[in-house]
Amino acid sequence: SFTNGTDGGSPSAAPIQGIDGNFYGTTAGGSGNGSVYKITASGTFTSLHSFSDSDGAIPYAPLVQGRDGNFYGTTANGGSNYLGTIFRIKSSGKFQVLFSFDGTHGANPYAPLIQGSDGNFYGVTVGGGSSGGGVVFKMAPSGRLTVLYNFTGGSDGSNEVGGLMQATDGNFYGTNNLGGASNWGVLFRITSSGIFTVLHDFDWNSGASPQVTLLQHTSGVLYGDTAVGGTAGDGTFYSFDLGLAPFVTFLPAAARVGGMVEVLGQDFTGTTGVSFNGAAATFTVVSDTYLTATIPNGATSGFITVTTPSGTLKSNKKFLVKP
Repeated sequence: SFTNGTDGGSPSAAPIQGIDGNFYGTTAGGSGNGSVYKITASGTFTSLHSFSDSDGAIPYAPLVQGRDGNFYGTTANGGSNYLGTIFRIKSSGKFQVLFSFDGTHGANPYAPLIQGSDGNFYGVTVGGGSSGGGVVFKMAPSGRLTVLYNFTGGSDGSNEVGGLMQATDGNFYGTNNLGGASNWGVLFRITSSGIFTVLHDFDWNSGASPQVTLLQHTSGVLYGDTAVGGTAGDGTFYSFDLGLAPFVTFLPAAARVGGMVEVLGQDFTGTTGVSFNGAAATFTVVSDTYLTATIPNGATSGFITVTTPSGTLKSNKKFLVKP
C-alpha cells in the first residue's frame, strides 16, 4: 500500500512488466511531486526516484521500456519551464531529464510515449504548439525533439489526452477530445514524417470525448472508448476498421531459450508451424486464438510467425531472446 510519502501515492497509470520480470510504474502524488517505483512479483517494493519539480512533476502516464533496456516517461508539469518533461530512468534508479517542454514544442504531456519501429519515441501534449492546441512530437533516444504536427483546435481537434499507437501499417493513430466537426474530438492518423489526416469526427450519438490510447486487435481492427455520449450518455466502446491484415502478438516480451511464450491471434486451429526469427519451435494450440510455444535452441531475436490453414501470421513486434 502506498503511504503518500517518499514511496509516492495516487498512482494514475498501471505498471508495466520489464524484461527482467519486475514491474515498473509511476505515482502522481506523495511527499514530493510523484515517483517512479519498481516492485517484484512477490511484492518487494523499491522507490527509484522522487520528482522534485525542477526535474518534473506529476507523471500521469505509464512508462515504456526502450530497446536499450531503459525506461522512458513523461511528467505533466515541472521541468525547467514548468510545462512538463520527458525522462529516462534505469532499473537501478539512475535518472535523467531528456527534454523540458517550453510551449513552442508542446506543453503538459498527459499521455505515455511509444517507441516506434524506427527507434524514435513518439507522443502528444495537451497544450502548447503554434496554436495552443497541443502537438505530436518525435524524440530521438538522445533527447532531440521534433514537432511533427501542431493542433489548431479546429477541424483537427485539440487536447490530446490519450497517447499514440503504431499500427501494423507503420502509421501512428490517436485521438483528441475537443474540436473537430462536432467539437467532441477526432480520430487521426499521422506518419513518422508528420503527414496528418483526420479519419473520424466524434459526435454525441456515436460516442464523444475519447481520452484513452487506441488498441489494435490481432484482427487488425482498432478499438477504443469514449468518456461520454452514446445512447445512455455515459460513453461508448467502438471499433475502427482500416482494413489492415491480421497478425499475432505475444507475452512476455523477452525470455531465454527453453522458455514458454504465449501467442495470441486468430484461426490457430490446424496450425502447422511456429518459428522464432526463422527457428522452428514446438508448440501447443490451446484454442483458436491462443497457443503456447517453446523458444528453440538457436533462436535469435526477431519476429514470431505462425503458419495457419488461412496463411502465415507475423507478430507486430520483435521478440527478444535473452542471452
